[in-house]
Amino acid sequence: MIASPPPSMGPPPPPAHRWTTHVRAGAIFLVLAIVVTGLAYPLFVTAIAQQIDPGAAGGSLLRCPNGTVVGSADIAQNLSAGTLGPGLFWARPSLTDYNTTLGAATPPGPSDPALLTLLNETIAWLNAENATGNSSPTATLPYWWVAPSGSSIDPDLTPGAVLVQVLRVNATTHLSVATLTGLVNSHITEPPLPDLGVPFVNVLELDIALLALEGTC
Repeated sequence: MIASPPPSMGPPPPPAHRWTTHVRAGAIFLVLAIVVTGLAYPLFVTAIAQQIDPGAAGGSLLRCPNGTVVGSADIAQNLSAGTLGPGLFWARPSLTDYNTTLGAATPPGPSDPALLTLLNETIAWLNAENATGNSSPTATLPYWWVAPSGSSIDPDLTPGAVLVQVLRVNATTHLSVATLTGLVNSHITEPPLPDLGVPFVNVLELDIALLALEGTC
């Protein structure tokens, strides 16, 4: 009787990879991920944005008539405290003084001490303006004047919160109340649909237009 051959055990297993092979593969993947997500993709998206909306892609920069860049239409700033002079419309109250590096993580709550301080300062301002005749004695404080945005750098205000400042700005400029009121009304942006948002005024754009009328921008 002839003995049958032993059963086949299959092909020999492949040799084990060295640890350096895994390190090299990981390094290659990391470099590719950085190139694709950190370089190629941002350049691709930026190129498309430049074609669709060059202004927004460039930062929505706002310039004086003389070409000086004042800021971005997306970020409020306290121009009255800067070099462009006082007597401007004030933007929405900010708990960070419009500092883009100190944005609040969440909107302040009703018991937030910082919000209470800001509220008291705003009410004191309105009372002082009423006492000097720079505001209507019957003026009420618009809600937007005591409600900082979540980012604290929102440049937009409702028309009522801007129009209540007309007498104050009139007292420190040579522009008439009628001119200032017309300037504010010309900068009101309506929502795309009646029930989709509220009208608003970009205060930074308004202040640049005001400075242009005064010949200081």
